[in-house]
Amino acid sequence: MLFQYLTRNTNTAGVIVRKLLTQQISGRSVANSRTMSVSAESNVIKENGLEEGKLLQKVMELVQRENLAYGMDSSKKVIEFQHPKELEKILQLGITREGLSFSQVEELLEKVVKYSVKTQHPHFYNQQYGGIDEVALTGAWLTDALNTNQHTYEVAPVFILMERFIVQHMVSLFGWPEGDGIFSGGGSMSNMYGMLLARYRLYPDVKRTGVFGRKPLVLFTSDQSHYSFSKGASVMGIGMDNVISVATDPCGRMLPQALREEVAKARARGGEPFFVNASAGTTVLGSFDPFEEIADVCQEEGLWMHIDACWGGSVILSKTHRHNLNGIQRADSVSWNPHKMVGTTLQCSPFFVRHKGMLHECNSASATYLFQQDKFYDVSYDTGDKSIQCGRKVDAFKLYFLLSTKGLDLVEKKIDAAFSAADYLSDQVAARPGFRPVIEKPQCTNTCFWYIPPSLRNQPETPEWWDKLSKVPPIIKGRMVEEGTMMIGYQPLANKNLVNFFRLVNTSTPMTTNADMDFVLDEIERLGKDL
Repeated sequence: MLFQYLTRNTNTAGVIVRKLLTQQISGRSVANSRTMSVSAESNVIKENGLEEGKLLQKVMELVQRENLAYGMDSSKKVIEFQHPKELEKILQLGITREGLSFSQVEELLEKVVKYSVKTQHPHFYNQQYGGIDEVALTGAWLTDALNTNQHTYEVAPVFILMERFIVQHMVSLFGWPEGDGIFSGGGSMSNMYGMLLARYRLYPDVKRTGVFGRKPLVLFTSDQSHYSFSKGASVMGIGMDNVISVATDPCGRMLPQALREEVAKARARGGEPFFVNASAGTTVLGSFDPFEEIADVCQEEGLWMHIDACWGGSVILSKTHRHNLNGIQRADSVSWNPHKMVGTTLQCSPFFVRHKGMLHECNSASATYLFQQDKFYDVSYDTGDKSIQCGRKVDAFKLYFLLSTKGLDLVEKKIDAAFSAADYLSDQVAARPGFRPVIEKPQCTNTCFWYIPPSLRNQPETPEWWDKLSKVPPIIKGRMVEEGTMMIGYQPLANKNLVNFFRLVNTSTPMTTNADMDFVLDEIERLGKDL
């Protein structure tokens, strides 16, 4: 019912956000009439013609006019593309001492919207995040309007309780008897939290004495996993050379026996294996590693098991697809990005750990100006010392507000719809002349395929042929972006000897239809048939 209201009733779309803005503007007007007229800040505002409330009203007007949160028409462009030098000329970026007039501010805001990518467009399939709706935008705007920090109950009482609730709710879904967690600055940061805790469990004194004079730590992740583990190893002083890529099967799933062999090799070289990452939805192929078998290896070898579920973790909310996460209950830690398939705004990245208390033990610095132990309330609700950050946005509210407002049934329906569209597209790619799937049955909503233009069909598939085929996706991508009809990613996979291919990602917002998938193939064919 709520979904129908938000997406179909265009006469009342925006009521939630308008209510938020109206209350904020009108609530200030009485006080401002008494105080702001004599303040220096108010004088500047009036001199520039920026009456209070007008900027927010302008932003709301843009959001509604361009349908940035209410379902954009597919006939509009995904992007009004300009090359960097041309866009610099259009924007005329600069900061002056006198500031901007209201008309100049309006012009700036119009340009920002006009030349930005419309991720809420029905044909934006470029990344593992997509559009938002009114509920997601409302949650994000309110967090920014309240502008507080998720580190103590003292300054964020409501949001501290919401973070605790979400963490415990997800811990229960993972099948852990207990656990802990925090919202981090992104999936890469969450993955590094897993590495930090794994090192702390092995060598707790590293926190004070450092990593000097020890065996080199070694971590393991599949050859299809996210690059954040290499970056994390660099940041932590482990070194990228000590990140071991484990072989995968043709569908991109880690081979447990290959993991066993790599662990043995690392020990033989004098290294100290300590951490294994298993992926729940790899970035390109969307593969889910075999968690039960990997957990067996970790248990036998005494290794920390982390699951990077930033992309595919949302299937925990779907009865139909949560089987992909079988074995997650054996993981030590999990990262998840609801801003991807669930549809909150960026960033929304909770990290979860099965071992209660370890986040605080590993990361605490006990700053006495924040975390006094003699406060007048229960200081166990001060969660900031679990984090390596001091400043942390109240992102938990965005997820809580979305899940509670929409309800789990609607969230599940939208996730299932993304999978259904991906299944339909995979079938069409396999059956349609000129298209070829990279893998036959993807596990997630990534659909990877080649388009073979007429000039390359029915030809011997020599190295020269594959070289020509590799040039097709970049050309078609350039054409589609310059026309603004849609956005789809492409990439090679060198470790599997795969040349450039398209990767289309279906998310839950907006809900993709079979007709959308037909349009994608038709458009690729239109743009590339002359190649």
